[in-house]
Amino acid sequence: MPFNDHFSGHAQAYADARPSYPDELFEFLNSQCEQHDLAWDCATGNGQAAVSLAKTFKRVIATDGSAQQVDQAQPAENIEYRQMTAEQPLLEQNSCDLITVAQALHWFDTESFFVNAKACLKPGGVLAAWCYAVHQVNDPIDVVVEKLYEEILGDYWPPERRLVERHYRDINFPFETCFEQNFVMTREWNLQQLCGYFTSWSALQRYRKKNGSDPLELIMEELRRAWGLDPEKTQTVTWPLTVKLARL
Repeated sequence: MPFNDHFSGHAQAYADARPSYPDELFEFLNSQCEQHDLAWDCATGNGQAAVSLAKTFKRVIATDGSAQQVDQAQPAENIEYRQMTAEQPLLEQNSCDLITVAQALHWFDTESFFVNAKACLKPGGVLAAWCYAVHQVNDPIDVVVEKLYEEILGDYWPPERRLVERHYRDINFPFETCFEQNFVMTREWNLQQLCGYFTSWSALQRYRKKNGSDPLELIMEELRRAWGLDPEKTQTVTWPLTVKLARL
């Protein structure tokens, strides 16, 4: 299966704008692991999850199929970054205590990846894949964002995006033990920061490339009105985050 690269063209925007994951998520993952020798962060992107894993695991191998994403990754002494797709069986068998996939499982050939993950995990090892869907701010702002997401960009989202909207419940995890845990991500952002996040959306970049125009211009007047008089005023942005956890 070819590598579906939706983010290399705007790797810097992705690195700058994406929200980081809550500490509670990694505390939960640590509690699920019997040992903390090696974690594999698959499809690491800019290394957001890898850096948090490196605080409690002796070693982290962080991989991504995109060289541009790996180039933007955050360094740490015990993180080894590799350009590698999720389906490539390049890690040692029975070597991983934890495999994480942050906001990326929907891009994989999951059948091949799960075979690879099972081979890499130690007995009792854990696979955790998580995703977050559309954020919320407040009703007036959310209405404008939904217009952007569905009406303007709807045809520019790849079909895999629907798996995220369904919180990965349509993906079969071929493990005997599998359960779901929910978290919330929050950020305090001004209007410019929120718009920066929009530019990290693959659908927005796809729209720009096809049409030669910025879809944000179609909603900015409404968005400014919904935000209020002061665009520098921060608002609380929240994302529901769902973790699918499986144990070998």
